[in-house]
Amino acid sequence: MAKTWLITGANRGFGYEIAKTALDAGDRVVATARRPEQAEAALAGHGERLLCVRLDVDEAASAEAAVAAAQERFGGIDVLVNNAGYGQLGVFEELSAESIERQFRTNVFGVFHVTRAVLPVMRAQRSGHVITVSSLSGIVGIDGSTVYGATKFAVTGWSEGLSREVRRFGIHATVVHPGMFRTDFLDPSSVRHGDHEIDDYRGYRETQGAYLTESNHTQLGDPAAFGPAIVRLANMSEPPVRWAAGSDAIDSFQRRARELADSALEFEELSRSSDITGG
Repeated sequence: MAKTWLITGANRGFGYEIAKTALDAGDRVVATARRPEQAEAALAGHGERLLCVRLDVDEAASAEAAVAAAQERFGGIDVLVNNAGYGQLGVFEELSAESIERQFRTNVFGVFHVTRAVLPVMRAQRSGHVITVSSLSGIVGIDGSTVYGATKFAVTGWSEGLSREVRRFGIHATVVHPGMFRTDFLDPSSVRHGDHEIDDYRGYRETQGAYLTESNHTQLGDPAAFGPAIVRLANMSEPPVRWAAGSDAIDSFQRRARELADSALEFEELSRSSDITGG
């Protein structure tokens, strides 16, 4: 049965790949972007099954308007993909408060705005699937990615809790953790770096910059394979609460599991010493 998707950031990258795969499968797609004409040009040729709508996730009213447009055209929303966002890289001390707040406004509160607008539709249907794109930086802390990682840890915890809140309405929530994919994530159009330089970090900054330059467009993950994987997730009767996208993401899951287990064992006596005893 054909589904109706609402995808944020559908004009390029993961959002485009998901939208294209869903449309090719015969589904209906509301492709949203700050510049919807880009999505319309990229996804042309799918007739009335494609609706391109302006959506700035930073604005709650914009999210509400996009959802209203989706309902008017298609009558409902079966799958929401929270994909829009960007990477704020750089060591924590070299980032201004404004840059940090901007990162959270888009990557965290933007996700909240869109999901808050969509959930009443899904509750009324008693069905739906909220898929939120996090990162391997939302599983393990990575130096040089502290603030970006903080936003991805935030939506990871939020999505896991949300999955428990909305399952009673027949709604699923899945948080997706992509590894390093060969997208434009590290291009200047998608990533931001520090606002000022501190001399103590110079050596690290130069080494990290060289690594990122070398990694750009040589990553392991195939963006063209990401869209079909997400469509498969959306068609599962019991989708996972969390999903690792790529071999490096699997490694991050396993590393995190080992770190948590090792920490619990190493400091077990100290941890248990905080319990109330004898009463």
